[in-house]
Amino acid sequence: MNIMTLKKVLLCLVLLSSLSMMSQELGKVTGKISLNGNAPAENISVVLKGTKYVAVTNEHGQYEIKNVKPATYTVIIRAVGIHKVEDQIVVTAKQTTIKNFTLSESQEDLDEVVITKNKYKQDKPSLSLRLQTPVLEIPQNIQIVSGQTLKDQQITSMSDGVIRNVSGAVRLEHWGDLYTNITMRGSQIQAFRNGFNVVSSFWGPLTEDMSFVDHIEFVKGPAGFMLSSGDPSGLYNVVTKKPTGITKGEVSVLGGSYDFYRVSIDLDGKLDKKGKLLYRFNGAAQNKGSHRAFEHNNRYVIAPVISYQIDDKTKITAEYNFQYANMTEVGSYYVFGPKSEGYATLPVGFTMTQPGLPDTNIQDHSGYLMFEHKFDDNWKLTAQTSYFKYIQQGYSSWPGVVGPGPVDRDFNGVPEGNLEKGEIIRNVGIWDAESNMYLGQIFLNGKFTTGSITHKVLGGVDLGNKDYMADWGQSHDLDTVDNPFNVYNPNYGTPSNGLPAFDHTTPLSVRAGGKMNSSYAAGYVQDELGFFENKLRLTLAGRYTWISQTSWGETQADSHITPRVGVSFSVTDDLAVYGLYDQAFLPQSGIIKNGDKVKPLTGNNIEFGIKKDWFDGAWNTSASIYRIVKENELTADPTNGPNDIYKIVLGEKRAQGVEFDVRGKLLDGLNLIANYAFTESVVTSSAISTISVGSVVPGYAKHTANAWLNYSLQSGKLKGLGASIGGTFLAGRQTDTWSAGAEKLPNYFKLDGGLSYETGKIKITANVFNILDKYLYSGSYYEWLNAYYWQTEAPRNFRVGVTYKF
Repeated sequence: MNIMTLKKVLLCLVLLSSLSMMSQELGKVTGKISLNGNAPAENISVVLKGTKYVAVTNEHGQYEIKNVKPATYTVIIRAVGIHKVEDQIVVTAKQTTIKNFTLSESQEDLDEVVITKNKYKQDKPSLSLRLQTPVLEIPQNIQIVSGQTLKDQQITSMSDGVIRNVSGAVRLEHWGDLYTNITMRGSQIQAFRNGFNVVSSFWGPLTEDMSFVDHIEFVKGPAGFMLSSGDPSGLYNVVTKKPTGITKGEVSVLGGSYDFYRVSIDLDGKLDKKGKLLYRFNGAAQNKGSHRAFEHNNRYVIAPVISYQIDDKTKITAEYNFQYANMTEVGSYYVFGPKSEGYATLPVGFTMTQPGLPDTNIQDHSGYLMFEHKFDDNWKLTAQTSYFKYIQQGYSSWPGVVGPGPVDRDFNGVPEGNLEKGEIIRNVGIWDAESNMYLGQIFLNGKFTTGSITHKVLGGVDLGNKDYMADWGQSHDLDTVDNPFNVYNPNYGTPSNGLPAFDHTTPLSVRAGGKMNSSYAAGYVQDELGFFENKLRLTLAGRYTWISQTSWGETQADSHITPRVGVSFSVTDDLAVYGLYDQAFLPQSGIIKNGDKVKPLTGNNIEFGIKKDWFDGAWNTSASIYRIVKENELTADPTNGPNDIYKIVLGEKRAQGVEFDVRGKLLDGLNLIANYAFTESVVTSSAISTISVGSVVPGYAKHTANAWLNYSLQSGKLKGLGASIGGTFLAGRQTDTWSAGAEKLPNYFKLDGGLSYETGKIKITANVFNILDKYLYSGSYYEWLNAYYWQTEAPRNFRVGVTYKF
């Protein structure tokens, strides 16, 4: 060894010795940041004030700052939307300083920004549900479908398989990928978005694209008490994505069977250095074909959001969602057959739609402005307003006559003659529509104590004005008696009676034959009283609602007070039982043939249940039983033709059943969603001679069962490889009309599954749907046509997607 080499070795030894001595003189700071209930808080910034020392909590809420010089420091905890937390620590040489924090007083805000590693389970409802209580302690059945669930199952819209994740939810009339129309607990439930009731007619709103959806909350029972008027069967609340304060983004590309191509982007970040001005932008473009010829449904979406944190107490958020659908005419997915043949007598891909008809276009705009102000850690004021505008221009297809049998109509364009088996006269009607909704909410959340009793109070005011108008007055027969459409030998050339030429230029306000309007104002107050260190919770609430509604020129006003009483008891920290009595008050739109006034729907719900978190909240089970009674409900009259203008007042009906849900992480890498529901809905009082007491109410399935199991390898060379399997079973399916016909819908079973692989910033997901390639359909018997109609689901099909995070 020469002298130069020896000098280098000695120098390295000196440097290593110096570094070793320095490290021995430094200290370390570690700890855990938790939310209420000891839930870990992830992605929370931990800073030693005035230094470069900083850390971010992991999925367990843990942080670690190494190589800290001995001194006294101020620790600062920061996250978007919460008060800054500060505390002093002393760092000693060669020692580890442990400092834990609990952020329970701001958990409701952290729910907006904390990312959970439990893929399928969320413990708290969104701020838009206005509650300050964890789901486990709420005296009501609430199921939350997480954003990761939507990604794993490759769900692209609200009508694309979401309901498999919730007990008892069905769509027996699928309405394609246009309107969601979910039935639960025996009735169609209300559609909400960010806490606003967005239903302006039976058919709307346009089903939400998942590109801008964070998660979806299914609230069972009449929780419209707090979220404007709602159906006693329940609601679903679509919660859109908001800025998190974490700079990140992802782009996804998806392709699949039947010319399905989709790209979406999600950008999240800061617009200033201090992190007060935040943004979120989501967009998507989709080309979607169908297993039926000549059918498509293409989508384009943009959804920007901006929030500004004025100070530690005040925040403003502005959001805009735009969806554009370009699709085949409404009703193209229906197929009709004679009464003598029954359901599903034609190939799964058969279509009755006519090539050459112009596309139907739908524009769905929604804008939101939210103001949040914290007076202190216990009191918060929220005010928000929204505007929804829906514009539709297009067509709706529905046959005029289904053979065999005579064609007997009046003069003036209605042909007479006779049709043979399989012969149909197809009809196309105009469906131009417009809806405007102006909605406003202001509410106050507060916490205080009186002696040993805790109080969580909620009070607020709702205001709204909704209008809907449509032109259904123009129609055109595509076929003639002499040259009808034959389902056994279809001719998709120019139809024998030509294509329609409808008037779209005259203002819709002049053409509209169906005009509906409702205005409402409501005030409510709720107090959740906690006894015995909040182990026993009593909820007392009341709501006053005034509604004025106009349907086809008939105007009426009404008001009602609806009470709410709930009890929840924590047997242990992770086991709660509850009971609930609730009422609902809901405006209805329609026209009754005999001229009677349309009354608001009223109903009440009695519910009991049990909820249990397992293994430190990794997964949850819930079971409930309920009984709902509804009065004055309007329903379609099947004897009055396809325009569906006239309604009938049912009288009273009762729905009751049992529901069970399980969701969450069973083991590391193993996640499960499973549910079962038994539902029974019958008429208990009837004002209609053709509907007797005891008749089964249409529109639900008596037994529904779903499961989705996902597993991914957590270590080894194949780490990140995952597999999923899921199924849906429906039995005792009821049709959607009172005209039951002679044939019932058969039991339904669908099996899906897939593979995924995640490495670094890239994730690849591939799913196969309807693996067993079954002929799956839903439908009803239509008395006016003396025919069955049904719509098929796609045979075996696949989707493959790639997501890149940056």
